[in-house]
Amino acid sequence: MARLLAKLTLITIALTFLFSPSHSAVFSIDLGSESLKVTVVNLKPGQTPISVAINEMSKRKSPVLVSFHDGDRLLGEEAAGLVARYPQKVYSQMRDLIGKPYASAKKFLDSLYLPFEAKEDSTRGTVNFVVDKNGTYSPEELVAMVLSHAANLAEFHSKIPIKDAVIAVPPYFGQAERKGLLQAAELAGINVLSLINEHSGAALQYGIDKDFSNESRHVVFYDMGSSSTYAALVYFSSYKSKEYGKTVSVNQFQVKDVRWNPELGGQHMELRLVEYFANEFNAQVGGGIDVRKFPKAMAKLKKQVKRTKEILSANTGAPISVESLHGDVDFRSSITREKFEELCEDIWEKSLVPLKELLEHSGLSADQIYAVELIGGATRVPKLQAKLQEFLGRKELDRHLDADEAIVLGAALHAANISDGIKLNRKLGMVDGSLYEFVIELSGANLPKSESSRQLLVPKMKKLPSKMFRSIIHDKDFEVSLAYESEHLLPPGVTSPLIAQYQISGLADASEKYSSRNLSSPIKANVHFSLSRSGVLSLDRADAVVEITEWVEVPRKNLTIENSTISSNVSDESSASNNSEESSESVQSDSGINKTSNTSAEEQAAAEPATEKKLKKRTFRVPLKIVEKITGAGMSLSKDFLAEAKTKLQALDKKDAERKRTAESKNNLEGYIYTTKEKIETLEEFEKVSTSEERKSFVEKLDEVQDWLYTDGEDANATEFEERLDQLKAVGDPIFFRLKELTARPAAVEHARKYLIELKQIVEEWKSKKSWLPKERVDEVINIAEKLKNWLDEKETEQKKTSGFSKPAFTSEEVHLKVFELQNKVASINRIPKPKPKIQKSTKNESESNEQNTDTDNSDSTSTDSSSQSDESANPSKGESEESVDEQPEKHDEL
Repeated sequence: MARLLAKLTLITIALTFLFSPSHSAVFSIDLGSESLKVTVVNLKPGQTPISVAINEMSKRKSPVLVSFHDGDRLLGEEAAGLVARYPQKVYSQMRDLIGKPYASAKKFLDSLYLPFEAKEDSTRGTVNFVVDKNGTYSPEELVAMVLSHAANLAEFHSKIPIKDAVIAVPPYFGQAERKGLLQAAELAGINVLSLINEHSGAALQYGIDKDFSNESRHVVFYDMGSSSTYAALVYFSSYKSKEYGKTVSVNQFQVKDVRWNPELGGQHMELRLVEYFANEFNAQVGGGIDVRKFPKAMAKLKKQVKRTKEILSANTGAPISVESLHGDVDFRSSITREKFEELCEDIWEKSLVPLKELLEHSGLSADQIYAVELIGGATRVPKLQAKLQEFLGRKELDRHLDADEAIVLGAALHAANISDGIKLNRKLGMVDGSLYEFVIELSGANLPKSESSRQLLVPKMKKLPSKMFRSIIHDKDFEVSLAYESEHLLPPGVTSPLIAQYQISGLADASEKYSSRNLSSPIKANVHFSLSRSGVLSLDRADAVVEITEWVEVPRKNLTIENSTISSNVSDESSASNNSEESSESVQSDSGINKTSNTSAEEQAAAEPATEKKLKKRTFRVPLKIVEKITGAGMSLSKDFLAEAKTKLQALDKKDAERKRTAESKNNLEGYIYTTKEKIETLEEFEKVSTSEERKSFVEKLDEVQDWLYTDGEDANATEFEERLDQLKAVGDPIFFRLKELTARPAAVEHARKYLIELKQIVEEWKSKKSWLPKERVDEVINIAEKLKNWLDEKETEQKKTSGFSKPAFTSEEVHLKVFELQNKVASINRIPKPKPKIQKSTKNESESNEQNTDTDNSDSTSTDSSSQSDESANPSKGESEESVDEQPEKHDEL
């Protein structure tokens, strides 16, 4: 556990620069079934480090919608405006269709009354959507468009390009959904740092500003969104760590368990109301008409039902009104909150199941739960809150987090933490795990029965990220299958537990190659797996491990002779030093003996071989070839498909940009025409700066372009609109410039003359209070001021002779520039500091001169001084010591 905690991910709330600002921005996306939120972490000066991006309608969440209409693609809010009129052309719920088999996807669409033209993908068995002239699109491609829209919102918000992101996903997302979402992000040009489970994002946001060093706690995060519900049990605590030599307390959390119902959410409550009002409308109209068979009518009804449900959350009753619901028949009705709660009676009971299962499997009682935090829009329903309070035995539930934005804000903290460009200070450790169990199954020729059986590879809540490997003793090629452990716990819509199959080849060749060698153990294959931070399980590599034992020649090491020689030399040396009274002959004799023994040892070594054979164990690792074999909805998009899809999406992006540019150019032209006409008609000053002929001609040009705008210009492109606007501005800009100068020029002259008066006072103060200022600098300012005054007099006289319909003699900008130049001169003089008073230095040279004269007159004294100086040079005097001490502070000050 200690090792686990030591490797925890670190999160912060206080953000500082690590690299340049252009590389210090990341964003997060909370991609829901119906809406998305985007949060940007941006270290650009002057901006909030973490903030939620708003869309073009100034809303903090955007609809997850894609529409194709009249040859144009519309995203988000633009597409939302077409839902009631063209429900078959506005694609929604795309996130929940990634990786789903066609049958599951079609059933899901029909249950929500979504009238899309869908067909089965013959290669993958998934669903594709037929889009008029634009061909077909997969759910991944449509999600890529939504993600691209989210990235554009992030870039518009931060004013800099951003590509790195973290995307929040529901905890029940399986392998196909996670891989598909990552490929959709790739198509959108987003570099996904990681996927993060929604409950982990909420836990990060909850714990980032809290201290758990004194008390650990269990917190349940209960999330009911538009399409699903889950309850997550998270344990918050702290651990001790060394930081810069000090022991500090670091907060952390660990996800213990998550339980969910992927088919229970706010939209299921809305469907109950839709069915109720559909029955009521059918009864009113009669004639056997069923409004459910008409997509446009159902789209209108669903849109109004959503508003009615929101009203019921704050009121005991709510009306509903739909004009021309079907066949020009209006529908008006109302419903009470009591009736709504009755219609959803079974939903309230189902909503408690994830929470009950969570407590049951954790072994905790409701009293041991510190808090139950509610997130998700559907948790605002009063009846749901009442049922949760009743089950938990609490008077109040915890709502410390923003129900809509807690996940995306926590995901942004995670993005900041794992990015390369941001350094974080406040720490919160995070441990999340796999919410599904995975097994491997090995199969192949002559595989032992025990090896071909299923093996648990990833237990539930296995830490993210992790690496695993399995060994198999075998000498033939084989297959590896990855699958969910239980057929009863599969991701929503998934019908088969099989995830992937891999063909491992090259093992048979390796076995044949090394079979003739002396194997020390049977050949085996190591298969390496990884569980990424995003929760994606993959087979990374496989290799054959061959261990052989063989005789090899190595250099001989004659340790006996070397040791004896060394021992003899040491003995001789110690004998010579300890027995100093022995004769030199004796010593020479000993030396001769040593020479003789060394010679015989060398002869013996030369007679023996230089190498010897030793038994050595060697290990060879041979990479094996891996071929992925996946069929069905779990298949990832092929490289060729991705390349083609990316080209197709880039073409759509380019077309969208041109469409928006065209719309903006048209609006600019239309706005210029209307505002200009209004000014000409209402402003009396316009007559002072233009002749009647000019105004008449200008109005005729405006009318001409306006007529063109609503006739031939309806299908014009951006360039044509811009050219027409430039033509109008060529006529109007000179007139508007004269109109502006009519008031701006007198104001600028007045400002300049006031400053000239102030300057006279400034110069007088200089002369009386700042006598140290250089006279030539002061005179220069006076001369410039005099020239400015003369220039103003001259230009004003010239302007009085100039007609208001012609080019002005001078402009307000010229006046401001001259005044600004003069102000800079004055400011530079004001910055001249007052000189420091001169400090009289001690006459040290005079003293030295007097001493020299004295020494010349008294030679004895000189001799004495000489000897004295000699002594002092050897032993420095007190005075010299003091001087050296005085010099050190000076050196210190310089440093």
